[in-house]
Amino acid sequence: MSASSTPGHSRLTKAYKLSIAGVATLGAAALAFSVVPAGNGAQETQQTVAVAPVAWTQSIQQNLGAQHAVADQKAKDAAKAQAEAQAKKDREAKEAASRSAARTPVFANNLDGWIKEALFIMKREGIPGTYSGIHRNIMRESSGNPRAINLWDINAKNGIPSKGLLQVIQPTFNTYHVKGTKFDLYDPVANIVAACNYAADRYGSMDNVNSAY
Repeated sequence: MSASSTPGHSRLTKAYKLSIAGVATLGAAALAFSVVPAGNGAQETQQTVAVAPVAWTQSIQQNLGAQHAVADQKAKDAAKAQAEAQAKKDREAKEAASRSAARTPVFANNLDGWIKEALFIMKREGIPGTYSGIHRNIMRESSGNPRAINLWDINAKNGIPSKGLLQVIQPTFNTYHVKGTKFDLYDPVANIVAACNYAADRYGSMDNVNSAY
């Protein structure tokens, strides 16, 4: 009997061919060995090969690809959400700082409040001066009366009397008036700020003024 007609050899040859075809197509195969009785009473080894179906392997690959795509999208969404949250936080902080800078405190309607409001505006405009320097000059010039007017000095004789807390003449007020204050020589805050603006230009600061100026 030839080798090709041997039953066991025929099964091995077919199984071997199937194994090679499976590995080439799928890249994976499972081998199993079993012992079965031979026809002549002896034992012969039978080799069987289990090969994963092509469709099953493709399905696994597709599932893995889909899982990776979902994970990547979730990571992108999380990064986008984090960036948007940080941008919102930065925007709100900037808006809060802007509102805080623009907010004007409420000041009392008296000499103390007028000086403090004037100093608030002067700080914003870069005009030097201190509470004590302003208060000292106000008490000397008008005794704290915002409606005070000088009708006897040279300015009065020239028709431009000094007026207000810091006794400012109209031409000086017009020149040194600060935007954001009332254009009213008798307005206490506008009077103080304009006078301090003038004093800063001529004397360096209202703090340096110790007599008529």
